[in-house]
Amino acid sequence: MRGFYIGRYQPFHDGHRHMVEEIAGEVDELVLGIGSAGDSHTTRNPFTAGERVMMVTKAVEHLDVTTYVVPIEDLDRNSVWVSHVQSMTPRFDVAYSNNPLVVRLFEEAGVEVRGSPMFRRDVLEGTELRERMIHGRDWETLVPEAVVDVIEEIDGAERIRRIAETDANAEAPSDA
Repeated sequence: MRGFYIGRYQPFHDGHRHMVEEIAGEVDELVLGIGSAGDSHTTRNPFTAGERVMMVTKAVEHLDVTTYVVPIEDLDRNSVWVSHVQSMTPRFDVAYSNNPLVVRLFEEAGVEVRGSPMFRRDVLEGTELRERMIHGRDWETLVPEAVVDVIEEIDGAERIRRIAETDANAEAPSDA
């Protein structure tokens, strides 16, 4: 059986890792969707799709399950989102999500959806991790070591600090 789990993974953290490990015990293969793949270089989405592919691939390589990491760009039409995801990924039998909208969209499309208990959600949340990077607080202990290596390789913590200090909205540059 092949499962599907999507996240923005900004960055991929221990909560994601825990969920992936739980899912890996239920499936033979796992498709990991990199959501909002077209977004980067903002405080909400500091890392590129390619950087997140590296994070996720390296963080899950120890698992005894075949994984496929697939970038998925946003589509601002919820009614066709599931078919968009399905067109971008290998076929999957079950989707995993705790996001109420994602669950609803998959259910309406006839896809089986399974949830999973959140793991240390009080600190293992992307916004919290990005805030820690911005303010120079510990974030490294909350992500897999492979993710620390990728973020250090790309100087990601410095990137998000610079973005946060130069533009509160961190939008694309304008010609103004």
